[in-house]
Amino acid sequence: MEDLKKIIDDAKCRALAGKPLDHQTIVALLSIPEESELCDYLGAAARAAASEICGDHAYLWGAVGVDATPCSMNCRYCSLGEDWGLISQKEQLEDEEIFRIVQNYQNGNVRWIVLRTTQFYSLDKLGGFIEKIRRAVPGKYELGINAGEMDENLAGQVAASGAAFAYHSLRLGEGRDTIFRPEDRVATLKAIGASPLDLVYLVEPVGREHTNEEIADIMQSVLDCGANVSGAMARVPVPGTPLGSIPQISERRLAQIIAVSRLVCGRAIPDVCVHPCNDLALAWGANVTVVECGSIPRDVGQHDQAWHGFDCRQANEAFRRNGYTVHQTKQEI
Repeated sequence: MEDLKKIIDDAKCRALAGKPLDHQTIVALLSIPEESELCDYLGAAARAAASEICGDHAYLWGAVGVDATPCSMNCRYCSLGEDWGLISQKEQLEDEEIFRIVQNYQNGNVRWIVLRTTQFYSLDKLGGFIEKIRRAVPGKYELGINAGEMDENLAGQVAASGAAFAYHSLRLGEGRDTIFRPEDRVATLKAIGASPLDLVYLVEPVGREHTNEEIADIMQSVLDCGANVSGAMARVPVPGTPLGSIPQISERRLAQIIAVSRLVCGRAIPDVCVHPCNDLALAWGANVTVVECGSIPRDVGQHDQAWHGFDCRQANEAFRRNGYTVHQTKQEI
């Protein structure tokens, strides 16, 4: 145990010194039994690092699921796969509904608002939405996209429309639980990183089927791609999808992965996000969490209100309980 405590202490020191963790160390931290006292020690170290790195400043992420379209990519965890038959027709939020959701997020102290679409949604159309939203809902929030693949030119066009960031990831199980080519996903990540857009890249969707080595690989990819925000998202089992029968990871395991993410990201990536939110993950270093409406790949149908009832008020309260102050604009440390 003392050896592992030393590894945790050294990892914290490296995070605060701006030095990367090696793959072996990341795997060792992820391999700590989640129910152990040692995992509590890891969480406390990560929370102390978070206080110094992010100054106890927290931010909210608001997602707008623009469309629910049967998708031919058939990711084995996603409710929108056309082969699973969970949705039968295309649905899209009307402009006024998008404006309503964005206004609610603006009122709820959300910093980042992302328009999330299915893989083949037109980026030109999405850029038009960004321009419309900016006119309809004034505010200091940042707008971004979570869409399909793009090159640097397309990423630049999205930025020119008024977007501040793009969400993208090389997902766990890419090429195994999806039919995407990992190299195509990485090419998009690099294109976003080379564009004016900030890159948001979480380790996801984390399930019980993923090894510590796989998770460590993605954590290192996050740094390699120059992400501005990272963290972790659990795979939520959707009944009727191929992975729907495999239970979700525990809240404690997700919190452990967040703690490791905090130490891996160090000073290079001060903002670490957890989804779905849980108090232990905030207590172990996450300073960002997610509220979402509309189409959600982890559920079926359009959601007029916040998914699972977790709204901006609850998110703000969760951060307050855990010693953070929520801001709508970036705070200097």
